[in-house]
Amino acid sequence: MQRLFLSFAALSGFLSVCLGAFAAHGLKYHIAPEFPSVWQTGAQYQMSHALALLAVGLLYQFRASKALKLSGLAFILGSFLFSGSLYALALGAPKALGVITPLGGLSFLVGWAALVVHALRR
Repeated sequence: MQRLFLSFAALSGFLSVCLGAFAAHGLKYHIAPEFPSVWQTGAQYQMSHALALLAVGLLYQFRASKALKLSGLAFILGSFLFSGSLYALALGAPKALGVITPLGGLSFLVGWAALVVHALRR
């Protein structure tokens, strides 16, 4: 699990920087005016949760727990659902895809709650 969390954290951080730069330097001229901020929100949440996942991966080496594992998996799922759906919406996906975004947010909340449980059980 630790390898998965650290690898995904690094990959997610890398992609967040790439996708943010792509939006800033090229995408904004090819999508509707309201969507660059949607894209940017996806990139910001992806980066912040990449860092959270990095912390989970580092903590995992000292004391693995079911709560910590749930936290890491929830952060990964949240990144796909939340940021992924925002990227897709900005690129013109059907607005119905927007129902997935809150599920990603819920996954992030589960990840943070599980991290609290891990911390309190120590």
